[in-house]
Amino acid sequence: MKETYKIGIVGFGSIGGRHLNNIVAVLKERHKPYIIDIIRSGKGQELEEKIAKHVTTVYHSYDSAPNDYDIIFVTNPTYLHFKTIQQFLLKTKHMFIEKPVFDTIDISIDALNLKNDSVYYVACPLRYTNVIQYIKNKINLNNVYCARTICSSYLPEWRPNQDYRSTYSAHKDQGGGVSIDLIHEWDYLCYLFGKPEEIFNIRGKFSKLEIDSDDVSLYIAKYKDKAVEVHLDYYGRKTIREIQLFTDKDTIVGDIANSEIRYLKSGEVISFKEQRNDFQCKEIEHFFDIIEGKVNNDNNIPTALRTLQIAKEGK
Repeated sequence: MKETYKIGIVGFGSIGGRHLNNIVAVLKERHKPYIIDIIRSGKGQELEEKIAKHVTTVYHSYDSAPNDYDIIFVTNPTYLHFKTIQQFLLKTKHMFIEKPVFDTIDISIDALNLKNDSVYYVACPLRYTNVIQYIKNKINLNNVYCARTICSSYLPEWRPNQDYRSTYSAHKDQGGGVSIDLIHEWDYLCYLFGKPEEIFNIRGKFSKLEIDSDDVSLYIAKYKDKAVEVHLDYYGRKTIREIQLFTDKDTIVGDIANSEIRYLKSGEVISFKEQRNDFQCKEIEHFFDIIEGKVNNDNNIPTALRTLQIAKEGK
């Protein structure tokens, strides 16, 4: 790796801005110099001064972007990911790809011609929350008979300065719909328990939201030693994001939205007081550890594609 990281961010919405700020914070902490470019369509809003001060150059086309990036962050809409990876493959050594990895499972990874000595990491930030790390490392998951996870929130309030009807989430042909938009839940379930043996799924559009994508998706999954229920929706007026674990000794709630663990029988409560950007920043730290050879890539494209297959097809 060069002494100075040369980084390009493709697409620049809210998540691109968050990643940029976290990249800057992590590399400053590590005393690593950097150059950050943005490659965008030119249709978005002008960069705020607090963002622009970290950006070297803004490019408005693939052809105008340099060919010598160390890392490309793919943060444009999901339905453009495959084409973007294919385009920028020869312009960069490594890639960080926003979730979901693709909007369809009907793709050939071989057709991407990925480089064997490069890192292609797909975002999975909820793994880095204190709640999921506590469950992963402090609870004997062999004692879990059943798990129930829910992510319920109100789509029109996701992006306060944007009409929800114009976002990719609202449109099935842009990769919207709760089944893949809220793929975080299946990602951390596979991280905790592995891939289920059987899955049954019901999904559809039932609310009055002005969208053409699915607004609810319900799964029941069977593992060799446990059962799992998953509820995902776009219409919950009070945000709920938690996993409930039913064990022989207690019922344990991992409340991701409120960053705490609750033991319902014993009454013990563990509060982490973690904010969203805390675990987003941990993921960026983890990504740089991967490309610096300190840890293995634990969510590459094939792994993320298997999770997408579970979320999208329920199998």
